[in-house]
Amino acid sequence: MPAPATQTEVFDRIAELEELRKRFSCRRSFLLHGPAGVGKTLLLSRVLSEFPNTLYSPQTPTPQVLYQNLAEALSAARDQKIGADGRAGMQSFREKSVVAVKGALREVLRNSPYVVVMDHLVRPSHSLANWVRELMIGCSVPVVAVSRSPHMEDAGFVLSLFSDRTEKFAVRNFDSKTASQFAGWCADRERLAAGNLTQFLDNVVEFSDGNPGAIVQMIRMAGTPKYSSGGQIKTTPLYVDFKIVTVSQ
Repeated sequence: MPAPATQTEVFDRIAELEELRKRFSCRRSFLLHGPAGVGKTLLLSRVLSEFPNTLYSPQTPTPQVLYQNLAEALSAARDQKIGADGRAGMQSFREKSVVAVKGALREVLRNSPYVVVMDHLVRPSHSLANWVRELMIGCSVPVVAVSRSPHMEDAGFVLSLFSDRTEKFAVRNFDSKTASQFAGWCADRERLAAGNLTQFLDNVVEFSDGNPGAIVQMIRMAGTPKYSSGGQIKTTPLYVDFKIVTVSQ
């Protein structure tokens, strides 16, 4: 489960939170997508605590990692089908082969009350997509897949499992007005002060294209001595370093 978010950490996302709650309540599979830094995991962290039968996979690069994450989530939930002692249940899974773990998970999850959330998908393979299909169809388990976009380069082969428009939910960057409000809120929270603060925040909104994660990162960078001189924020070198870090991620 992602770390719980506090009330002040989620800025101006009431509609998105309500839509997520509605979708989880309906127990239907969907693809949650949006650019890196837009806040997908943050929104999930707020909502998933309200749905205790959620099995969360924080990273899902391969079927094997997904099996392990699901086994750990079931053990943490002390699911009766894998034993009352969560640690013993996890040890049992670790001692099984990949094929045996997959079979055990299939038996536990078939027609169960669980919902599986696969966060941070990065171009998932045919084999992972096949296992997701088996969860959705063979086990009747809703699956929420999370990727940077609803395109092949991010959603990979699971994309075909969410072919209908209603099976996709986009979290978008802030519009310019909301981004400006968010930038000011972040600057206040970080107690950022500078003679050119207003101009700097305007630049941050422009450079970030309204991406909240990018706004937060640049404002935090501005609070370090490296980007301050004579009470002014050195915007150009900060932005260059920000882009270098972003590209390398």
